[in-house]
Amino acid sequence: MSSPWMAALTPNSCQRTARYEPTAMKVTAIKTFVCHCYRTNWVFCKVETDSGIYGWGEATLEYREKTVVEAIHELERWLVGRDPHQIEAFRHDCYRDAYWRGGPVLMSALAGVEMALWDIKGKALGVPVWQLLGGKVRDSIPCYANGWFAPAKTPDEFAAKARETRKSGFKGIKWDPFGKAWLNISKADLRKAIECVAKVSDAVGDDVELLIEAHGRFDVPTAVRIGKALEDFDVLWFEEPIPPDDKEGLAEVKGRTRTPIAAGERLYSRYDYRQFFALKCADFVQPDVSHAGGIMEMRLIASLAECNHVAFCPHNPSGPVANAATLQLAACIPNLMFLETMLTDVPWRRDISDEQVIVRDGSMLISDRPGLGIELNESELARHPYVPKDLRHYRGDLTDIRPPDAISYFEK
Repeated sequence: MSSPWMAALTPNSCQRTARYEPTAMKVTAIKTFVCHCYRTNWVFCKVETDSGIYGWGEATLEYREKTVVEAIHELERWLVGRDPHQIEAFRHDCYRDAYWRGGPVLMSALAGVEMALWDIKGKALGVPVWQLLGGKVRDSIPCYANGWFAPAKTPDEFAAKARETRKSGFKGIKWDPFGKAWLNISKADLRKAIECVAKVSDAVGDDVELLIEAHGRFDVPTAVRIGKALEDFDVLWFEEPIPPDDKEGLAEVKGRTRTPIAAGERLYSRYDYRQFFALKCADFVQPDVSHAGGIMEMRLIASLAECNHVAFCPHNPSGPVANAATLQLAACIPNLMFLETMLTDVPWRRDISDEQVIVRDGSMLISDRPGLGIELNESELARHPYVPKDLRHYRGDLTDIRPPDAISYFEK
C-alpha cells in the first residue's frame, strides 16, 4: 500500500520536505460481529470505505452486547458517506448530538467505531496508530495477569494456581477473593478471603504484586474494614471497593485506609473523571478503551490523570482488538504504568484474528504494524455466534471465567 506522504523539493533548495496529500475516501458501511467467548461475548465492528481500506474496532459491552450493536448502527447513519480521516468531527458531533449523553452504551459504541477510524487512518498512512498520537515513550508495557485462578474456590486452590502463574513472569496477579458477598461480608467469609490473600502472598513471594478486586460490591464501612485488613499484605491496590456511582464514598474509603485504591473502569468519559480527580477518589485510574469513548478519549483521561499524579492502568479483560488498541495507547502515554491481561482465553481467539501478542519478562511488546496492527477473520467469527450470559459475581461461580480447554494466546 503506497503512503500518501509525498516528498517534494522546495524552490532554490536541495532540502526535501514532507507534504501530506489526503486521499479521497468515504465510509460505505459499518458491519458488526458478536463472537461468543465463554464468560461473555466480544463485539467487533468493521468500518468499510470505498478505497478498499477498512478498520476494526471493539465495543465489547458485557451482558449488553445486542444493545451496543444497535447503538453502533445508529452511528452508521452519521458516518456513511463521510471522510473516515475526520475522527475528531465524528467524536464531537456524535457525542454532541446524543441528547442522552454519556453512559456505557453510547460511549462503547463510539469507542468501537472510533478505534476502527484510527485503524483506517494508520493503514492509509502506513504507520501504527501510536505514531499518530505523538510517538513512542516505550517499546513494551509491564502486565499483570487476570483469570489465572480459574476455577479455584478455596485458599489452597488459589495458592496452587498462583504458584503456577508466577512461572509466567507477569509482574502482578489480580483476583476477587470475596465469593458472592454483596454490600457487607460475614466475619467467617472475611476471614476466608484474608486467608486466601495470605496464602497467595506466600505462594508468590515479593516478586509479584498483589491486586485485590472487589467488583464494586461493598458499602463504605465494609470496604474500609477490608481495606484495613489488607494493610498487612502490602497489596498494590484494592480495586472498586464500592459501587462505581458513589465517587464521594470512594474518596471516603481511600481516606480511611492505608491500602491504595484503584477504580474507574465503569466511568465513561473525561466528564465523569473530572469529579473523580477533584475528589481524589483513587491512587490508580482504570478506564477501558472499549467503554470510555475510544482511543482519543482515553488519551485525554490519561492527561487528566497525569495532571493529578495518578497512575494510568487501563482495564483490559476483553478481546484482541481492544488489547491492540490499548497497546497503541501504552506506547505513547507517559503515566501508563500497568496493563491488565488475561492469562488464557478460549482456543478460538487464535482463529478469529492474526493477533501477535508477545510477552517478554512480564511485559507486552508494542506492535509496529500499521493501524491497530490486527486483522479479524469474518468466517471464523461466524463460527462462534452470540450466547446469552449473565453476571456471575453474586451467585457463587465467580471464578468460572475460563473454559477447561482455555489456552495461552500470547508468545513468550
